[in-house]
Amino acid sequence: MTQSHSPTRSSTSPVGGRPEQHLALWDEAAVRTMRATGRIQVMQCTWVYDHPIDFDGLRRFHQNFGGGLFGRRIERSPLPFGRYRWVSALGPQAPLDVAEPRPRAQIGDWLDERAQLPIDPENGPGWHLGVLPVTDGSTAVTVVASHCLGDGVGGVMVIADAIAGRRPDLGYPPPNSRTRRRAILRDVRETASSLPEVARIVADAVKQLRGQNPDEAAPAVSKPVVPDGDKPIVLPTISVFVDLADWNARAEAVGGNSYSMLAGFAARLGERMGRCGADGDVTLLIAVNDRTEGDTRANAMSLATACVDPLPVTTDQSGVRGVIRQAFKTMRDTPDETLKLLPLTPLVPKRLLKRVADGFLASGDLPVSCSNLGDLPSDVTCVDGTEAEYIVFRGVDQGTTGQELEDAAGQLVLVSARVGGKVSIGITGYQAGEHNSKARLAELAAKTLAEFDLTAEIDWNS
Repeated sequence: MTQSHSPTRSSTSPVGGRPEQHLALWDEAAVRTMRATGRIQVMQCTWVYDHPIDFDGLRRFHQNFGGGLFGRRIERSPLPFGRYRWVSALGPQAPLDVAEPRPRAQIGDWLDERAQLPIDPENGPGWHLGVLPVTDGSTAVTVVASHCLGDGVGGVMVIADAIAGRRPDLGYPPPNSRTRRRAILRDVRETASSLPEVARIVADAVKQLRGQNPDEAAPAVSKPVVPDGDKPIVLPTISVFVDLADWNARAEAVGGNSYSMLAGFAARLGERMGRCGADGDVTLLIAVNDRTEGDTRANAMSLATACVDPLPVTTDQSGVRGVIRQAFKTMRDTPDETLKLLPLTPLVPKRLLKRVADGFLASGDLPVSCSNLGDLPSDVTCVDGTEAEYIVFRGVDQGTTGQELEDAAGQLVLVSARVGGKVSIGITGYQAGEHNSKARLAELAAKTLAEFDLTAEIDWNS
């Protein structure tokens, strides 16, 4: 993916051999928002073996996985306005969990169950690994990790290290290594030293607010009340596998490439799920990796916004390629003004953070989140030392209620990778006002792929 560097979300690479202990402000904002809303974002990577698995190799992977970005957890300051810090948490954060055997048709249900098990980047476990023996002789393996510890590219790095037998130690101190008195004194000094910058940022924020035209504010839209809408729900998620040669051939036929193919598929699927704007375009939020060597940020990425016309993408992708190029250029050349406010994060009350997050979720926008991990080495499929037949990545939310999803007019998230001769796409989707299920999502995905003259294996969608 195109690299991008943002001065606001600076790298937290070790300096002089000592790691930066403070979370990057973007990461701290994510943690504090998670605490305020109760909505938890996790990443899930799943391998499915159609041949016998090597449990000894899998146990070695489990022991090695708790290193690098996932060999740590978050420690709060004793002060409510103090900065959060990284502390060491090397090695497994939970036992290797081997489930009772199930039929293959129930792999999807098991993956959903694993994705909803408690994840806590502060108190642990920040990640966990599970194994499902399948009654037909196959085996599913899945790891679930907090998005507050790392992003998709960071997760792939940790997987590659663990498979290769590496467990990097980033050099963080152990938990509770500071006495309470020492922690308070240091955090007070650090906060005091940042006050001039904070005062300047507050002044700039006030100017921005005064410059806004209140008549331009979006009108409040009443949303229907959902029965039992205050209860968390599990969003339908499916796994799609397209032959890589077929995908590439179709991309060439329509004047596209692998990235425009994913964007076109996402836009067309978004259209089927009612996620078009008033002009008929679908807004894609494209995650762009900007992780650098030695970068220890949890989320080292930027977001590019591309408005794609879904109508021509099945036959001509010259337009969508141009839109994506322009989106990346805009992301690089036009700084996001809201990022300048990140230093205020530790000072924002929890209730206000929740109001801001709830307002963003229910803003009336209809984005489709699209993350392309690109070409991955076949080594990442070897979680037990041998190549799995299938690997898929997906993003999952915990704690999101039905009312929140209806207020947000639904959700659609795609995570893709090219690996093992396949294009692997994890799709999580919910359409407001519809009867949502894995079977319905799979049907919509299959019909969308057919428009591109593509077929796919759509698995674990019972």
